[in-house]
Amino acid sequence: MAIEDDVVVIGGGLAGMATALSAAREGSQVRLLSHKESTLRFASGLIDVLGYVGDEIVSNPFETISELPDDHPYRNVGEDGVRDGLSLFDSITDYVGGHTDRNALVPTFGGNVKPTARYPKHTAPGLASDARDTLLVGFETVVDFDAPLAAAHLAETVPFDVRGVTLSFPGEFRTDARITRLAHALDENERVERERDDRTGSGVTESVPVRIALAERIKPHLRDAERIGFPAILGEEHPDEVRKTLERKLGAAVFEIPMGPPSLPGMRLESQFEHALRGAGVRTTSGNPVVDFEADDDISAVIVERNGARVPFHGEQFVLATGGLVGKGIDSDRSGVREPIFDCYVPAPENRYDWFEDGAFDDHSFARFGLHLDDELRPLDSTDSPEFRNLRAVGGVLGGYDFSAEKSGSGVSLATGVIAGRNASDEVNL
Repeated sequence: MAIEDDVVVIGGGLAGMATALSAAREGSQVRLLSHKESTLRFASGLIDVLGYVGDEIVSNPFETISELPDDHPYRNVGEDGVRDGLSLFDSITDYVGGHTDRNALVPTFGGNVKPTARYPKHTAPGLASDARDTLLVGFETVVDFDAPLAAAHLAETVPFDVRGVTLSFPGEFRTDARITRLAHALDENERVERERDDRTGSGVTESVPVRIALAERIKPHLRDAERIGFPAILGEEHPDEVRKTLERKLGAAVFEIPMGPPSLPGMRLESQFEHALRGAGVRTTSGNPVVDFEADDDISAVIVERNGARVPFHGEQFVLATGGLVGKGIDSDRSGVREPIFDCYVPAPENRYDWFEDGAFDDHSFARFGLHLDDELRPLDSTDSPEFRNLRAVGGVLGGYDFSAEKSGSGVSLATGVIAGRNASDEVNL
């Protein structure tokens, strides 16, 4: 006899995990199906609600939601839905930002500032609104972060002095050592060899903890800086301990600058969500894609392909959280645009030349391709009727917004996820 879950969520990113957690907290038995690793480990770890409207930076997203176009996902969930999404997030993380509706300005690894609603506590001492003079420290093996260049860019926009220096990371690590390897060394406070500081000039070496060696390597460059920014490599499992040691030895505040993949802040956030999902009783199945479904009028099961076999997962309610064009939740070819699992309708111009503009940074229509929803977050067909009564959609698979230009992807994922999980659970309990 097939096991049937109350709610089946397809997709293991931020939107899928928020949906699963929301439904489970409403008392539903939830199954989360994830094909690949969560996209959080490839993201900055920042939680953006709304950073820009056009070229204008947004100070308070909640003052702007009502001004967005009618087909924007935020208009489906409203201000209360966005707040509920952030509340769920705040309940399982140790992030900062919940004390205010206003965006914070977080320095990026390119030397820009990014408006964001929630940010890791390890990032908090580096906010651009803080006027303390700053030293940015990069490492020769972390080539994605050029500290002097980032400092030069940042100095053009902030009201404090900022300098950058590139150093070699203490110890005999491979020149191609991954960020995760350096983070592990700091987590374990591995011992590294350094030349003994004495007057003999004999070149005698001694073994010291890597955190101590790192602090001593930075000290000559500190000067008047009151805080020090590092690329986000200060430990994966014990970042609190790493930061506290460095702050004690350097006598200055220490913060991390979010980086690209592999993103340690994203991996830490993924771990926090996974812990919350386990605590809520969500059953997770990962490693294989959903390729098909079974339905009469409503969906009865989705089909996972596993080693050539077709394995059904039955449920009462289903939520699609497979991402957008980048995540292959939306697919396109010369014949048009489509959603590949349920073949849901995706509005798009027939003429493919209308999908884009000439300039690389112009307002491209393809960036807003995705499913359109009713008030219950159910995907609509070409006649504005629900594709299926028991299917909802959340996150990047939705249309009507450009998450990259707006800096709104995390907020949409959380808000639609929380509301979809709640609505799906309500249907089960009717």
